[in-house]
Amino acid sequence: MAIWLTENSKIIVQGMTGGEGTKHTRRMLASGARVVGGVNARKAGTTHEGLPVFGTVKEAMEQTGADVSVVFVPPAFTKDAVKEAIDAEMPLCVVITEGVPVHDSTEFWAYAVAKGNKTRIIGPNCPGIASPGASNAGIIPADITTAGRIGLVSKSGTLTYQLMYELRDFGFSTAVGIGGDPVIGTTHIDALQAFQEDPATDAIVMIGEIGGDAEERAAAYIEQHVSKPVVAYVAGFTAPEGKTMGHAGAIVSGSAGTAQAKKEALEKVGVRVGKTPSETARLMREIMQAR
Repeated sequence: MAIWLTENSKIIVQGMTGGEGTKHTRRMLASGARVVGGVNARKAGTTHEGLPVFGTVKEAMEQTGADVSVVFVPPAFTKDAVKEAIDAEMPLCVVITEGVPVHDSTEFWAYAVAKGNKTRIIGPNCPGIASPGASNAGIIPADITTAGRIGLVSKSGTLTYQLMYELRDFGFSTAVGIGGDPVIGTTHIDALQAFQEDPATDAIVMIGEIGGDAEERAAAYIEQHVSKPVVAYVAGFTAPEGKTMGHAGAIVSGSAGTAQAKKEALEKVGVRVGKTPSETARLMREIMQAR
């Protein structure tokens, strides 16, 4: 059992024939994920990495039964690629591309809502989603952890990998990298709700960072709706005010969006917050050992 991505998921790759698309298609296939084709209008009817290339997402879905798309296209073309997946009613669209203009992300997110929210968007600027032992859609390394009963939702790709590795002895049901841009398709709250409802997830790790109020809103949601234990880490305790740190959404203004404010909001509702990623892993290890 997992959230959103299972062993039965059939994946297509938009931009499969490009350099990044090719590399990560190979990695997804090597991990055992069911990648069934790619999309490139200019190369429709050919094969790439032994897989058929289709002209449109709709055609790929009709021919393969795909229910997940992973987007590896340049930023200038990402909006159109995601809107194409939305028009085809692709259930899950994982947008890996970094550097997508915020107004483009806003536009395709609003487009998905206007079309009835039939397409869940993860990203952009994210590592994707992995259900260890079942499937892998994106760039999360497949060999750093095992299948287990921890759920993970994270704004940071590298911290996703670190926590997955440090808790590999317990393993994960699903790890979701939601991305650190100011506008993203899937939020901490979306993942918290899914993990709360997933019978195969016993506890949740949440990784946030400075900037915005996503973690404060997640804290309020946890207080009302999440009964499973949650541990968290908030990146950016040493970030100077007004300085963008890595992610476009990670900028602090005054007291709003600081790591300390987020930590206090989370601890107030019973979430244990680690001072470092390794301490966060230790807190989760204590919870799992006590079960």
